Amino acid sequence: MRLMDFELRGDYVTLDTLLKATGLAGSGGQAKAMIADAMVEVDGRTELRKTCKIRAGQTVAVQGTRVRVTAPATAPGVSPKR
Repeated sequence: MRLMDFELRGDYVTLDTLLKATGLAGSGGQAKAMIADAMVEVDGRTELRKTCKIRAGQTVAVQGTRVRVTAPATAPGVSPKR
């Protein structure tokens, strides 16, 4: 299984947007179809909600690829938001 990391830019990303942003789906429509066809797992469970919020620490698996979602990096000398 291929492994890739995806760094968030905010608190979360929707599942369909994640699939499109990582190139696992060629378009938003294809991403939604993949989810509706039960081809996508989030943390080991089939996910059917197209706009499910994916947060740091979660793993998304589809078509032999696992995407590890990580928190946004902070710039040196900048403390993270609380």
